Amino acid sequence: MPSGNGLSSSPSNNPEPHNGPRFPKVTAYDNVRAQHKLVTEKFGKDKWQESLAKAGMDRDAIFLATSNVDAQLTMKAIASVCEVLGVTPVQAADAFGDYWVNVFASKIYAVHFRGVTSARDFLLKMNEIHRVTTATIPDARPPRFAYDWTDPNTLVMTYESQRGLIDILVGLIKGVGRRFDEDLRVSKVGTNRVQVVFPATA
Repeated sequence: MPSGNGLSSSPSNNPEPHNGPRFPKVTAYDNVRAQHKLVTEKFGKDKWQESLAKAGMDRDAIFLATSNVDAQLTMKAIASVCEVLGVTPVQAADAFGDYWVNVFASKIYAVHFRGVTSARDFLLKMNEIHRVTTATIPDARPPRFAYDWTDPNTLVMTYESQRGLIDILVGLIKGVGRRFDEDLRVSKVGTNRVQVVFPATA
């Protein structure tokens, strides 16, 4: 079975300035913050405010890192953004995934990419990333992934979460492929499963 490169980051082994209690944490708040930055940077602040209004929220709402941002709010924000911008949920998920991986997370959570040289390695360490980044967050319920290799280059990831963000996961995996300059074929093969076909290796 293909495996990762064995490298991992944790609060104890990560170099300064992101070691110990300074190790970056990924929260649901970051999903909304990334949406905000993506929409405002590419389409303007007014489009984001309009999206918030359509989602039934204050146009000038401010989300703090300590806010209790649940999956329903994330989905409402995505749905309203789709309506305001005139894009499909799939297009929105792909744009969000690409932005999250290659712009947002690359700057703020660069530590999680340390020592990773391929899309395959990164996807295989996602459980560890979620475990470490949510270890000190009260009531955290991070997603978990089960892996099934149907052949040496085809991976089926089972998404274990009650959040129902499977389409976002597809977009994120595509973004991972772009980060490592790999032509991944990514498709949803069920309500909680995603198939990833990696380029054939020599």
